[in-house]
Amino acid sequence: MTTPPIGDYGFEAFLGEEKLMGSTCCRCRVTFVPPRPLCAECHHTEMQWTRMKGSGTLVALTSISIGPPAMQEEGFNRKNPYCTGVVKLDEGSGIVARIVGVDARNPDSIGIGLTVTAVFLHRGEGEDRTTQLTFRPVSADDIK
Repeated sequence: MTTPPIGDYGFEAFLGEEKLMGSTCCRCRVTFVPPRPLCAECHHTEMQWTRMKGSGTLVALTSISIGPPAMQEEGFNRKNPYCTGVVKLDEGSGIVARIVGVDARNPDSIGIGLTVTAVFLHRGEGEDRTTQLTFRPVSADDIK
């Protein structure tokens, strides 16, 4: 793949290749995930793609029982909620994503501070194929 411009389109294209990418400011070296074409710290416009390891720590979470239509189509509802959280990546940036492999019916069992790793979920085929970034616990021992 040719290197896409920094922004949402490029971020999604890299997700399709199972790569979690951010953008790093060439002036102040701050990294943003999802990527930004403009540095929010120093307002510099020269940014470069940076590959993230895809590991981090869960710092906030919520269990969602009434989600958007796409999540309802996947079977999520009041009896089968899903979990979304904020993950602080090892590189320092934070990102919001779905958390899989946890009991969303019992969010108290999940625990802040859980060590997680990126998982790329693929939906559809051909031109309709999309990739969702999710995170899962590194091991079952991490779940309370």
